[in-house]
Amino acid sequence: MAAPLFVLDWMTPLAARTTRITPFYVMEVVKEAARLQASGRSIIHMSIGEPDFTAPPAVRQAAEAALAQGQTAYTAALGLDDLRLKIAAHYREAFGATIDAERVVVTAGASAALLLAMAALIERDNEVLMPDPSYPCNRHFVSAFDGRAVLLPCGPQTRFQLTADAVDQAWNANTRGVLLASPSNPTGTSIAPDALDALLRTVRRRGGFAIVDEIYLGLSYDRAPRSALVLDDDAIIINSFSKYFSMTGWRLGWLIAPRALVPVFEKLAQNLFICASTVAQRAALACFEEPTLALCEARRRELQQRRDYLVPALEQMGLRVPVLPDGAFYIYADVSAHAADSWDFAFDLLRNTGVCLVPGRDFGMNAPERYVRLSYATALPLLREAMDRMAAYLRSRQRA
Repeated sequence: MAAPLFVLDWMTPLAARTTRITPFYVMEVVKEAARLQASGRSIIHMSIGEPDFTAPPAVRQAAEAALAQGQTAYTAALGLDDLRLKIAAHYREAFGATIDAERVVVTAGASAALLLAMAALIERDNEVLMPDPSYPCNRHFVSAFDGRAVLLPCGPQTRFQLTADAVDQAWNANTRGVLLASPSNPTGTSIAPDALDALLRTVRRRGGFAIVDEIYLGLSYDRAPRSALVLDDDAIIINSFSKYFSMTGWRLGWLIAPRALVPVFEKLAQNLFICASTVAQRAALACFEEPTLALCEARRRELQQRRDYLVPALEQMGLRVPVLPDGAFYIYADVSAHAADSWDFAFDLLRNTGVCLVPGRDFGMNAPERYVRLSYATALPLLREAMDRMAAYLRSRQRA
């Protein structure tokens, strides 16, 4: 066999920002679950936040029609005008916020929306305040543009959400704004309207920006969902077709921006992404048809049923849920009565029972060893089986 022409010896130093972005630890659990499943083990997945429903039929049919008709050319960087109009109308009808369609920027998933926001707003060493715990990628979006995410510890007493007082005390000369999610990943908790109003007023007084991740707003259970735009028309809103509309792999989201920022986001999107997937955009037009919305509402009610089963089941086996989640499809449960470290607990549980959930390590530095995140984006019969396995496992630990 002939020798290779050359051997690549990578000597060029990597950008320093790569060292500030930590691995997504949940994937270590998922990889172990996949290994066990490949060996024939029965695994119940309560880890990754992906609805088990898949995209609604009308959405799939619209995608097929777009392909059949050759509707696959680039769109404008801001997205299809018809889709922007429908998103604006949806925000008015579902979330009580009246906005012009010109303020809607269609993006390649909510991740792209956050990247656009960080690219526009963050300079080197700027700080962005966010709650601890929170979705880990959010802080890495800040790091990707050489900013610094400042995690403020948030516990059950504030529903794991930021408060106006905490933001005011942490604000300094380097602070540019806040990034929060309501409802939140990993806790499934939303920030109360009066608390959000106070927080947004504090940010405005400080001259900063407020980015509110509303990806799970459509999956609210205990009160009518209202967008942060109702309280502050200058808030920057992130949302997605992934969760409420069950379109995770379609990579389609949107950003709602103050009118003055739209040309900035358009310029950045033109250069960074060109446009979001044309087929996904045309498919998403079907999301706002009445039958599709009715189906999504039925799915939301099913998710609420799963939550209402799981929370008391967990409490009964001594896994305390310190705050009732009122949205998304996550429960943040305290395992400290059974284990010193949720990382070890999660792997031991997986290997002994086949139940896969996520330790708190991904979500910040505020007592991650106490908590695990359970996703209930899987069918209720499987969740019942998971609880039976977990209860038996915990009983065996107590006897040992």
